[in-house]
Amino acid sequence: MLSVQRLRVLREVAAQESFSEAANTLNYTQSAVSQAIARLEAEAGVALLERDRRGIKPTSAGRKLIARAGRILGELDAAEAELEAIAGGSGGELRMASFPTAGATLMPLAVASFRSAHPDVTLSMAEGEPEEIAPRLREGEFDLALLFEFDGTKLGLGTRTIPLFEDPMRLALPKGHRLAAKEELTLEDLSDDAWIQTSEASACARHVVRSCRAAGFEPRVSFESDDYLTVQGLVASGVGVALIPQLALSPTLSYDITIRELHPRGPARRVLAATPGATTSLPAAAAMLDILQVSAGRYRADALAA
Repeated sequence: MLSVQRLRVLREVAAQESFSEAANTLNYTQSAVSQAIARLEAEAGVALLERDRRGIKPTSAGRKLIARAGRILGELDAAEAELEAIAGGSGGELRMASFPTAGATLMPLAVASFRSAHPDVTLSMAEGEPEEIAPRLREGEFDLALLFEFDGTKLGLGTRTIPLFEDPMRLALPKGHRLAAKEELTLEDLSDDAWIQTSEASACARHVVRSCRAAGFEPRVSFESDDYLTVQGLVASGVGVALIPQLALSPTLSYDITIRELHPRGPARRVLAATPGATTSLPAAAAMLDILQVSAGRYRADALAA
C-alpha cells in the first residue's frame, strides 16, 4: 500500500524540483527525503522521478501519481480540518430531538443562542414523545434530546440525563365553572366532570388517568387531542376540564379559560436533557447543554414571575 506521508514528499519534491528544497519545506533531512522517494518507488514498482539538466522532474508514472496524490491529500486535509472543527465545537452537525411542547417553547430560544455562538455547526431537530425518542437516542441516532418523565416512570438506562426543571400540570376550567372561584381545588373535586386530554398513547394522558385513579375516580374522557391549543379551545367552549403542562399554556391565547393550581400538589413532569452514553463526547452537544440549562433557568424565572 502506498504511504500517504511519502506521497506528500513526492509532491513536494516535484513542486520544488529539488530534494534539498523539499527537505527544507517539509523540515526533513535531505537523506530522509531521498529514502522516502526510494521506498515509494519500491512500493510503486516504477521510477517516479528523474534528473535532467534543469533539475528533478517526475516521470510519466510520477506525473500520474502526483495528480492522484493531489486529490487524495486534498481530501485528507479537508477531513482533518473537519474533524478538528468538530472537536473544537466550531463545525460538524448536532442532531437533536425534543417533545413537542419543549420544541415550541424552550428549544427555539436555545437554538437562537447556539447559532449565534456556533454559526458553523449544522443543527437538526426531530420531534416525538419521550418513549419514542429515548430508544433512538440510546442507539446513537441523536446527539442530544429533551425528554420528560413523571414520578414512577423511567426512560431506561443507557443515557446521561441532566435535570432542567419541573413542569407542573395546571388545571384548565371553563370560565364560569362551578369551581372556578373555589379557594383550594383538589383533583377529587373534579370527579364528576367531563375530561379533555391527549391521546391514550401519550405519557401525559396516562399520568392524568393514574392521578385521577389515585384520587379515587376514573376520569370520564369526552374528547382527545394531541394539540394542546385544541384542548384549551375545547375547555373554553365548556366541553370539559383538562390538566395541561405549564409549558403548553400560551400566555398569548385569547381562550376564555381559568387556570388553577391543584392542592396540595398537582401532577408534574421532570424536563430533562439527555445524551447517549455516560458522558457527552461531542463538544457541540456539551455547548448546547450549557445553553439549555441557562434557558431553563430563564424559563423558571419567567414562570414564577407570571
